[in-house]
Amino acid sequence: YNFVDESRFAEMVAAGGFLEWAEVFGHRYGTGAEDTERHRQAGRDVVLVIDVQGAQKVRERGVDAVSVFVLPPSYSALEQRLGRRAAADHTQLQGRLEAARREVAAAGRYDYVVVNDDLDRCVAQLRSIVIAERSRTAAADDAVGGIVAGFGAPDD
Repeated sequence: YNFVDESRFAEMVAAGGFLEWAEVFGHRYGTGAEDTERHRQAGRDVVLVIDVQGAQKVRERGVDAVSVFVLPPSYSALEQRLGRRAAADHTQLQGRLEAARREVAAAGRYDYVVVNDDLDRCVAQLRSIVIAERSRTAAADDAVGGIVAGFGAPDD
């Protein structure tokens, strides 16, 4: 995370310095476009923990991304998880639950959905998605191309 003051945040918004940004429950969050692109160009996997609105903005910018919706196992499980957060007052809790209702409706627009009912299983599924995506032909072209070329042209 990079923390900036309000005036710097506004400057970055005006300059198009965010891949996506939003105000959520009175706090402003954003994903720096330059940092993200630098890591992507270096061949690193970049994981964005963003809400549905942020994911939509990333899609609109035409970023070649794989989207994963992490879904709680039930409404009541989410309610319990949010209720355990010490900072959550009743009004804030209700606001977050209402936002979750809206966001869950968008799960079908994602490439993958992972149910977060068991942390270890959820992490394993997320790792599997990363591994599978790295193995897609388009993603593996550089490494695979050299190996395939080493076999020479087939005799037809």
